[in-house]
Amino acid sequence: DALKMGMTFEPPNINRGHHRFEPITNTEIRYGLGAIKGTGEQAIEAIVQAREGRGTGPNGQESGPFKSLFDFCVRVDRSKLNKRTVEALIKAGAFDTLHLNRAALLASVDRAFEFAAASLANANQGGLFDMDDSHGSSTQEPDLVQALPWGVKERLTHEKTAVGFYLSGHLFDEVATEVRRFAKRAIDDLIDSREPQLLAGIVGDFRVINGQRGKLGLFKLDDKSGVIDARVDEALMNANKHLFKDDELVIVMGKVMPDRFSGGLQLNVNQVWDLAAARCRFGKYLKVKMGAQAIDIRRLISEFPPLKELTEQGELLRGLGVRLQLERHASAGSVAPAGEAHALGKLDDLAAQAEIALGDQVKFFPSDAALGAWLAHAGADAVNIVYEG
Repeated sequence: DALKMGMTFEPPNINRGHHRFEPITNTEIRYGLGAIKGTGEQAIEAIVQAREGRGTGPNGQESGPFKSLFDFCVRVDRSKLNKRTVEALIKAGAFDTLHLNRAALLASVDRAFEFAAASLANANQGGLFDMDDSHGSSTQEPDLVQALPWGVKERLTHEKTAVGFYLSGHLFDEVATEVRRFAKRAIDDLIDSREPQLLAGIVGDFRVINGQRGKLGLFKLDDKSGVIDARVDEALMNANKHLFKDDELVIVMGKVMPDRFSGGLQLNVNQVWDLAAARCRFGKYLKVKMGAQAIDIRRLISEFPPLKELTEQGELLRGLGVRLQLERHASAGSVAPAGEAHALGKLDDLAAQAEIALGDQVKFFPSDAALGAWLAHAGADAVNIVYEG
C-alpha cells in the first residue's frame, strides 16, 4: 500500500536500522529490524548499542559501523544475541551492505560465533596477565564459508520466512513479462464477474481443510499487484499436487465472487497450469528468426518432445509448433536476378520476409530447459513464443 502511495523503503540494514520503522524523508521509510521474525527488542538494542554506543565493547572494540559478520558477532553482546537472530537478519538482507552472498553468510554463522568466543577468551586472558589491550582484537578474521549464491527463488523464499513477504523483489517478477501476454488481468484490477477469469500468481499460505463435499485447498494467490483468497476442490488439488504448494507459480482459470466473510473477493479455481503447460495452452507457436548460425532443429525436437496425454478423445500431444522467419536483405551482399535488380533499383535496404510453418510432427514441449536450448542455438533475440491475441 505504501508503494502505491509513492513511498519507498530502505531495506533492513544492520548499520542503519533500529528496532522500529523510521521516516528518513517525506517519501522514504527505514525498515525496522524488530519487524524481522526471529529478532527481539533486546537483541536489536544490543546491536544499536554496539554500533552507536559510547565506550568499548566486550572485546575492547570501539563503536562504529560493522565491517563484517565476524566483527558483528565479536562486538554485539552475546548474552542478548543468538544464532537464530543472526540467521534471520541474514535472510532478510540486513547484511547485504557487508557481503552480498547471503548463502555464504548463513553458512558462516557457526564460524563467526566460534571466532567471537575465541576473541573474547583471548581478550580476557590478556587482561588476566596484564598483556597489551590489543591482544584480543589482533586475531585474524577467518574467511567466510564458501557457498554458491542463492538463486532468485531461494533468496526470496528465505527472505519471506524472515520478513513475512517478498521484500527485495517478487517471485512473479521473473515471469511477469511473458505471463502478461496471455493472463492480462492483474489481481488488483479484478471485479465481481460471472465469467471465468484467467489469472496468474504465486501460491502462498496453502492449507487443506475438510469441507462439506470433501477436502478443500485454501491459499492466497499473489501477483505483486494484489492478493486474492482462492480455493480448489479435492479432485483438482490431488491431480496437481506439485503446483498447489507455497511459492509455486500457477496460471488458473476460475470464477471470482464476493467473499461474505472478508468483504473482499475470492477465487474458485477450476483449471490450473504451470508455465510450460500454459505456453502449450495459450501459445500459438514458437517463432525463430533464422540467421547465419545453423540450428539443429531435429535435435532440439528430439531432446524436448511433446508430452503425450491420454484423454477421452484419444492420445493428445501437448506441445508448441515452430515457425521459421526468413529474411533477405539486398544490402547484405546477395545478388538479385537482373529483373529483380531492375525492379529494386537503388533501394538497397529493401528486405523480403517469409515465415515457414513446420509440420504438426515438429512440436516440442516448451519447458524452461527447452526454451533455453533454443535460445542457446538461435540467440536471445531470435526466439519468441507468439501468443493468442
